[in-house]
Amino acid sequence: MLDQINGLHHVTTIGADPVAIDRFWTHDLGLRRVKKTVNFDAPDVYHLYYGDDLGRPGTAMTYFPFPGAGKGTRGAGEVHEVRLAIPQGAAAFWADRLGTKVEVDAFGTPVVHVAAPDGDLFALVEDDDPRTPFTGTVSTDHAIRGFHSVAPLVNDAAPTAELLRFMGYEETARAGDTIRMTRPGGVANVVDLIEHPNAPAARQSAGSVHHIAFSVDDRAAQQAVRTALAEQGFQVTPVIDRDYFWAIYFRTPGGILFEVATNEPGFDRDEDPASLGQALKLPRQHEHLRPQLERHLVPLD
Repeated sequence: MLDQINGLHHVTTIGADPVAIDRFWTHDLGLRRVKKTVNFDAPDVYHLYYGDDLGRPGTAMTYFPFPGAGKGTRGAGEVHEVRLAIPQGAAAFWADRLGTKVEVDAFGTPVVHVAAPDGDLFALVEDDDPRTPFTGTVSTDHAIRGFHSVAPLVNDAAPTAELLRFMGYEETARAGDTIRMTRPGGVANVVDLIEHPNAPAARQSAGSVHHIAFSVDDRAAQQAVRTALAEQGFQVTPVIDRDYFWAIYFRTPGGILFEVATNEPGFDRDEDPASLGQALKLPRQHEHLRPQLERHLVPLD
């Protein structure tokens, strides 16, 4: 069993309209845009990051907004819902703010469900979370603390549950079709596996989670994880430099793309913490494209 994984690092979703996405996360949900960069493989598309004041691991929601992308089709082999931690007693505030209602989830916890502009699903979950939030448009008493959990939808939960156990998670509860897997200690440490044997396969596009990233402290821990996964038969990519972290990727038995990302060096490696997310930051290999990218990419406030 692996002991290097801390919990969630970030979640990355495909979108369509960068302006609508940016407003949803910064204005409606009150997180900070901590990085405005581009997709490494498609540099004419933004890669936008939102989180706490520094985009710390466990808080960073990221987007690839492909303008004009059609909506994805929901189904098995993708994350059905991403869940964000809010303070206990804050659900009523969020229901009023988002024009929805407070519900109670399968585990008896007050939640508020909301869809992002492309239809990707989120739940704001009341939790005793000690993290200090970013306070932009929302006060400290109500602000989002970071991730609570992710909820992948699979046809057969057993193989993915076995993988999560190998990654240091353990089953802590069951409710209906959901198996709760928790990494002991810390925060952003829950995966709720939803099992629907007859669900059709998902088709990814706008509104689809592209991948889930798990956190490790540094490159030495990441290499230990990579070696252990390969020994278990997983096809793991080489280490890839993503400027703000190093990443490895592999596909789960349920078809979901997992990433293991380092906590170093962080989003302040090339910007002052006070001005994170303001300037367009480009990967070194794409810096020569700056003039055309600045003309092409839609401006963000």
